[in-house]
Amino acid sequence: MKHTPPIIALDFASAQESLAFLDRFQGEKLFVKVGMELFYQEGPSVLEELNMRDCRIFLDLKCHDIPTTVYKAMKRLAGFGVNLVNVHAAGGKQMMEAALEGLEAGTAAGQKRPSLIAVTQLTSTSQDMLKHELLIETPLNDTVLHYSRLAEESGLDGVVCSVHEAEHIYQAVAPTFLTVTPGIRLEEDKNNDQVRVATPSYARENGVSAIVVGRSITQAEDPVSAYQKIALQWEGTKA
Repeated sequence: MKHTPPIIALDFASAQESLAFLDRFQGEKLFVKVGMELFYQEGPSVLEELNMRDCRIFLDLKCHDIPTTVYKAMKRLAGFGVNLVNVHAAGGKQMMEAALEGLEAGTAAGQKRPSLIAVTQLTSTSQDMLKHELLIETPLNDTVLHYSRLAEESGLDGVVCSVHEAEHIYQAVAPTFLTVTPGIRLEEDKNNDQVRVATPSYARENGVSAIVVGRSITQAEDPVSAYQKIALQWEGTKA
């Protein structure tokens, strides 16, 4: 999954809105993210629609529960035709191992299972929040690094992290380990509710595997042009 096109976060309330948005991208081979809002509204049917459009899909549900429940959930998700799914690393090693086992059990013979990554810390989390709200005294970068090592030990394919932690992660894990990074913005865009953000160029320079971009594309006046500009920066061609 290294060097994929930018993953577009379909942060819309309905399949109708999402598909109307995608209609603008005629001829583009897209990688899209379906999050909680869209999936909880539409269910698996929206994934079927996206598969019919030949989209690659990151199903971003961030499962976090007891190991047995996560195993069963992943066994179901494995049959939805998606390429990438995730859990919260804070669920612990046993839960992450159960998630992987569920995906493998639910993947049809001869098919490739979805890649599995673990959320380290949300890009909306700051050091101040970690310490004063979550009562975690360990520095933010250290918790991300620890969760990354734990995910690798559990057999997962990678993690969700901010761009700013990727370089440190790759000092501790295999180079094939995936770093999927949300919080990507064009330089002129607002941060909104995310704290640890970066530009596509900065992400490329720091060696991440994939970038996830939402509002910089979906709320742009011209989403196709915004996508192309981000893609060029991500590829290393000045937009």
